[in-house]
Amino acid sequence: MVDSTAVTSSDVEKVLDEAGVSNPHVREYVTYWAGITGPARVEVVNASDDARLVAESLEAGELQPAGEGLYYSRSYFKDTARSEERTIVATSNPQDKGVYNNWRDGQEMSEAQLGRMRGQSAGKTMYVVPYLMAPQGSPLEPYAAGVELTDNRPVVLHMIRMARVGVSYLDQLEDPAHFVRAVHVTGDLENLGQGTPEDQRYFVTVADQRTILHFGSSYGGNALLGKIAHGLRQACYDGRASGRFLAEQFMLLGISDLETGKRWHIAGGFPSASGKTNLAMTLAPDALGSRYRVDFYGDDIAWLWVGDDGRVYAMNPEFGVFGVAKDTNEATNPTALDSIQPGTGAIFTNVAYNEKTQEVWWEGKTKNPPTDLDGWLDWKGEKIADRENGDDSPWAHPNSRFTTTLANVPNVAADFEAPQGVPVDAIIFGGRTRDREPLVRAITDLAEGVYDGLTLGAEATFAADGLDGQLRYDPMSMRPFMAYGEGDYAAHWLEVIGKASQPPIFAHVNWFQRDAEDGHFLWPGYRENLRPLLWLMQFKEGEVEGVRTPVGVIPAESELVMDGLEVPAEDMSRILTLDTERWRQEMGFREEHLAQFERLPEEIWEAHRRVAADLG
Repeated sequence: MVDSTAVTSSDVEKVLDEAGVSNPHVREYVTYWAGITGPARVEVVNASDDARLVAESLEAGELQPAGEGLYYSRSYFKDTARSEERTIVATSNPQDKGVYNNWRDGQEMSEAQLGRMRGQSAGKTMYVVPYLMAPQGSPLEPYAAGVELTDNRPVVLHMIRMARVGVSYLDQLEDPAHFVRAVHVTGDLENLGQGTPEDQRYFVTVADQRTILHFGSSYGGNALLGKIAHGLRQACYDGRASGRFLAEQFMLLGISDLETGKRWHIAGGFPSASGKTNLAMTLAPDALGSRYRVDFYGDDIAWLWVGDDGRVYAMNPEFGVFGVAKDTNEATNPTALDSIQPGTGAIFTNVAYNEKTQEVWWEGKTKNPPTDLDGWLDWKGEKIADRENGDDSPWAHPNSRFTTTLANVPNVAADFEAPQGVPVDAIIFGGRTRDREPLVRAITDLAEGVYDGLTLGAEATFAADGLDGQLRYDPMSMRPFMAYGEGDYAAHWLEVIGKASQPPIFAHVNWFQRDAEDGHFLWPGYRENLRPLLWLMQFKEGEVEGVRTPVGVIPAESELVMDGLEVPAEDMSRILTLDTERWRQEMGFREEHLAQFERLPEEIWEAHRRVAADLG
């Protein structure tokens, strides 16, 4: 029988006392929201509680064993991904409205969410999850602290893997009131009207109040509030409000030249399905492995700022990896597979699961699915063996995930927890395009670099969009995460990076050019992508000259390190040649795209006109 008696404020005070929560602002916040959502119990969580919480979740059937120290979970079948149309950035200033951020009035949305959440945790435990989205001692630590309240135990387990979790983080704040107040209420998922006009779900970041209010999900970025809602949307707003930093959906990696001792760090933004995680977790190709080492820092979020020495620094605020399972295998990303081995504590969500053997599988894990169907359930929990002949629907959801800590990644950088971050030598952008974009083009001008990021896009399919050759633009890969208007966002980029006396070089990369006739990829990709990055570093340091084009500097073929790799001469020529006609068409699309943005800095328009003029 469910305990429907709501916890009292004195009960909450006692729990907070026993947990050692001394921050008065945290205590006030927890007590207030316990009164709103009405849970039966309150529990304060530290990372050290993980094993107990896992055991409780296994006993309750919220998790299933998936091998030694591995776990499987399944979300409600309509609750499997972020819901951009239900995701809101709210503030008190209408000028924060952008093209993409679904801006709404802060007071209006706060009151509406309060109404939706009232009493919705009845009979449940409210878990208090104090967390930090930065290494302790980081210059950006004041923007990294938060407390997520959630009524969902698996969400707690994911947060322990994705953030630094512990009471001490919130009791040591320089300003004890300065933390993100993040409230997650699951709601009655089966009766929320997903995808109908009566949809009750809303995922709201009230950015100028540093408050996150998410109602109606238990999955991913909708529920792990330290990740996207805080790490990107709230931090994006905080970065501009403070004037101090950028919060971007960027990967971050390090490259070491073991022969010369040189070391470089590269951050970069890639739209969905454009190879960001595979690049972040890449290794040096075998032929170059004795000389170069690639270190992993993060695959999804980077915060960037300018240090006292005039260099741009970056850190990954996350503590773990929430990776897409689909197409992850020994060829595409062996590093990811090594990070989810038995004993790592990894959690798989919405993949296929064998209830008899406790194995997991997803599309692309192996060339073909298991042939013995006994025990196999698809991501909805339905038996594969009971499918009708010819039913080839996916076993795993396309957005199925694995969650693991950074420490489990075999090539994680030794200094991934360094509070000072790492100096950034290059900021790169890359979208999946079959033509127009060469393998790599370096950009030495700040405004042109920011302009390139604002016009970043990936190929739209003709069937879906009806636009032959037009990209789906995803500025800086931040389209779903910007907290304020795009023009002001561009100005903030120019201001922050403009402070650097030793700025990083910008570049655009593309691993996805295809032959127009037979469709084969012109560049092998994956680990070989280290080669154009090495060229970029050599170009930055003046060791190679490249070939000037209207949209940046492209490598001369002789400048790429090609030891141990053979690419047909015709293919190499194609990926190192600019399709000027295609680019001229692109400039018209870019102008329409940029014209949507209010208060776009004149420097960006000047960069656009310069490139257009040079193309002729």
